[in-house]
Amino acid sequence: MAEVSKEQVEFLLAEIEDRYLEKDIVSVNQVKAIDINDGKVFVRVQQGYPAGTYRDELATEIQEKLQAVDGIDSVEVNVETRVAAHAVQKTLKRIDGIKNIIAVASGKGGVGKSTTSVNLALALKADGASVGLLDADIYGPSQPRMMGISGQPESPDGKTLEPMENYGIKTMSIGFLIEEDTPMIWRGPMVTQALEQLLGDTNWGDLDYLVVDLPPGTGDTQLTLSQKIPVSGAVIVTTPQDIALLDARKGLKMFEKVEIPVLGVVENMSVHICSECGHSEEIFGVGGGARMADEHDVDFLGALPLDMSIRVQTDEGKPTVVSDPDSKVTDMYKDISRRMSAKLAEKSKDYSTKFPTIKIENG
Repeated sequence: MAEVSKEQVEFLLAEIEDRYLEKDIVSVNQVKAIDINDGKVFVRVQQGYPAGTYRDELATEIQEKLQAVDGIDSVEVNVETRVAAHAVQKTLKRIDGIKNIIAVASGKGGVGKSTTSVNLALALKADGASVGLLDADIYGPSQPRMMGISGQPESPDGKTLEPMENYGIKTMSIGFLIEEDTPMIWRGPMVTQALEQLLGDTNWGDLDYLVVDLPPGTGDTQLTLSQKIPVSGAVIVTTPQDIALLDARKGLKMFEKVEIPVLGVVENMSVHICSECGHSEEIFGVGGGARMADEHDVDFLGALPLDMSIRVQTDEGKPTVVSDPDSKVTDMYKDISRRMSAKLAEKSKDYSTKFPTIKIENG
């Protein structure tokens, strides 16, 4: 029997779709090597985002597809992850060591943006990425409590800060530098300067992703972020409620104007399931986030429930993804984080570090 050709194997692989990219693995250039030797096939696949347990699922799907073919005796599949640095605003350069900064924003307060930010950061970490979390809400920092971190950051050289760490996430917040009940009575310029220092003076080390939890609205902090901080992509958090969607649209349009790609929309508090009887009720309406994403031609990353356990866990400093890793809600956060990072993986890469700087001097 004639040996199966490389072209035949590639044709079969083109029938397999990456769940989170929603495209076949050949067209998105995930198949990096196909080796065939005496009926033994080896396939190497490289995903541009942390896929966690989905890597094993994809490997199994490839194996089953190829092993069903006459002429193939055995199949070995290696699915690996390689997170690339992606392009930022044209006027800015990436921060050394940080591959991608993802901003999580909302048009208004009270939609669960900080809770979503911390759980998405933890989901990325659980799936294998190196992750940092910057609490950019200067007036209302909540990440120290949500991350279960107390104390102050150290400054060995008196100039830079060592990030605080818990659950494997490097974290920085103005909340580490002030008392929890101290109000920040600062004008805009002081806030923007503080944000720049929290980002620039922290020893982040090497990160695949830095998740930035933005304050609600489209004011000074968001403008500073868009003009001075190199952001690879943004995520908009909203509830299905009409008034929340109205403000979320403003945030989405702001990112579009400053050329920061919106990776997608997350609908929080989409449905409430009664802990006593199991009855589900759409308290804030239904489908608003998906409609908004459709109207603005951006991706709908997913919906999250209005669940008391999410609130209790974050209040206790043990967010859902780490306190209940096998729960349905954790699976939802992981699905959203994979979809988010997969959408970023499709964006143009930053090649600035690949080329040497050319200096022209007068001779």
